[in-house]
Amino acid sequence: MAYQALTEESVVGYVKGRPALENIFPPDCNVAVKEVGDGNVNLVFIVENRDDAQHSVVLKQALPYLRVAGESWPLTRERMRFETQALLTYNELAPGLAPKVYDHDNEMSLVVMEHLRDFEIMRKPLVARKRFPRFIDHISTFMARTLFFTSDLYLTRVEIKALQEKYVHAQLNKIQEDFVFTNPYMESPENTWNPEIDAEVKAVRKNRELKLALVEMKEAYITHKQALIHSDLHTGSVMLNQERTCVIDPEFAFFGPIGFDVGAMLENLILNFLSHYAHTLDRKERSSYQQYLLELVRGVWNEFAGKFDGLWVEHNCGDLVQSAYWQFPGGDKAFAEYRRRYILGLLQDTAGCGGAKMLRRMMGIVSVWDMTSIKDLKERAIAERPAIRIGSRWLLERRQITGIDDLIGIVEEETREVEAS
Repeated sequence: MAYQALTEESVVGYVKGRPALENIFPPDCNVAVKEVGDGNVNLVFIVENRDDAQHSVVLKQALPYLRVAGESWPLTRERMRFETQALLTYNELAPGLAPKVYDHDNEMSLVVMEHLRDFEIMRKPLVARKRFPRFIDHISTFMARTLFFTSDLYLTRVEIKALQEKYVHAQLNKIQEDFVFTNPYMESPENTWNPEIDAEVKAVRKNRELKLALVEMKEAYITHKQALIHSDLHTGSVMLNQERTCVIDPEFAFFGPIGFDVGAMLENLILNFLSHYAHTLDRKERSSYQQYLLELVRGVWNEFAGKFDGLWVEHNCGDLVQSAYWQFPGGDKAFAEYRRRYILGLLQDTAGCGGAKMLRRMMGIVSVWDMTSIKDLKERAIAERPAIRIGSRWLLERRQITGIDDLIGIVEEETREVEAS
């Protein structure tokens, strides 16, 4: 059918007319629909078969504009094709760590996927100080497998070029390039920030070394096509419970720097860490949970790096450095040293990309709920000021980073005054 934006009413007829969904929504079943999209871009519907409580799906449809900005900001609907492709790839490479895909319709720019009924989007339970014992293992496995197996460490050049051609979407790339690396650091009409940190925002925008670092990271984002990255992998793109973790919303997926995904995840954990200066008033309880969050940061990086390295040793079949290249006396040690340098480079990119994304959340078009849910602007500024300092240092000091404890150390140094106050 020709494209039309679905409504709660029209979704019913649509799902009943899809052959791929006939086992979930038979023609005579009673269907309930609720639009739940609270994101920046798409319509999201929960669709339930009321005659069988086990049968429900999520239907996600792209609008022809950026929802957060309105119809005045056109946006290609083709992004839903990229999201569907990425979800199918995730299902193959990291089964169970992304929702299953039941149906997709390119003409209608939509995908129908598994309804993660007893899951939560990660942001809010982190603010509520919940703990997820399997998150480190799950998210590090997801990142290691999806990033390694789509890189030229595993694929031939012919294979990787063919895959890259499926993920060419200049418009969405331009949004990330502008909203992460450029617009927040200059006058741009969509920027918003807490007026209590106006001085800090202005200081960032005239900091020569910081702006040089930001444009260097932007260049890497545009040119460094290491692997198929999610490109929006934060705690709002993770749904989880005590047993399972699922990555959602990969509509920005494209070939870019691996550190962009890892950096996004780590900086979001740090922003949640900072938000507890307002959300958790009891010092002992706050300190305990903040230490848990730092252990998440440490564990996610260490397990990701270890799993990525292990996959590389086991599957060194890509065209970048084939196994035969290392077949000489001392070759094993040389291969190990190359892997060490490569993964160190990923950590330094993680610092730079994470720093840029932390800064843009403080002064760009989209903040994070962890911060915006702090209603008192003076209290919110207590959390935002160290975020600006930490993001700046992650960027400026990225080339001196040698281990994850260096990044955590910056967080601890930049929050000592807050702890003492």
